Amino acid sequence: MNSIIKVIIPAYNEEDSIGLVLQAIPKMVNEVIVISNNSTDNTEKVAAQNGATVLQEDKKGYGYACLKGMDYIATLSTPPDIIVFLDGDYSDYPEQLTELVAPIIERDIDFVVGARITKLREDGSMTFPQIFGNWLATTLMTLFFRSTFTDLGPFRAIKYDKLLSLNMEDKTYGWTVEMQLKALKKKFTYVEVPMKYRNRIGVSKISGTVKGAIFAGVKILGWIFKYSFKK
Repeated sequence: MNSIIKVIIPAYNEEDSIGLVLQAIPKMVNEVIVISNNSTDNTEKVAAQNGATVLQEDKKGYGYACLKGMDYIATLSTPPDIIVFLDGDYSDYPEQLTELVAPIIERDIDFVVGARITKLREDGSMTFPQIFGNWLATTLMTLFFRSTFTDLGPFRAIKYDKLLSLNMEDKTYGWTVEMQLKALKKKFTYVEVPMKYRNRIGVSKISGTVKGAIFAGVKILGWIFKYSFKK
């Protein structure tokens, strides 16, 4: 039986890239939900023209957008088997979604993170704060939780029932690390799949600014230390 796969894409002013992202998503996906996170350009129009279900979330924040997508999915009469999270900036390769979900479909793995490994990254596609932040966060997860994660990559797939059990709550920059920490705490089976990564279209809303990078770093470390000392 074919798995029902839904893709959630948070998007803020991604009119130049969202069409390319949607066109590259494999046909095995049943529905793509684009959440316009207070966009002021034509992101919503372009997403709709390319077949996406388009939602609006006026509260700015990656987590707010993801939660809006999950709220929508909860209203559907038939729940999905797998949820994939993907950015709308075309930095990931959406066609690799088949590789991302394969461990879930073929090996019954609970959670898969697309790892942006060095040899598959385009020069300049990750800033120094991103690279350092990933290294620090995953090193701390290894130290505290014996994790084997090497990346906080946003391109990820998870069984829908497992996602619901995480009771995700972060509204902004801590969404990805919260998911990984809670998956570790609940002893989910997980793997990383090496992914290609390229320079995004447009300017990053997080790593592209000093303020964004600092807030993201604080949020990520906050989640790690919170769970390190939580019984």
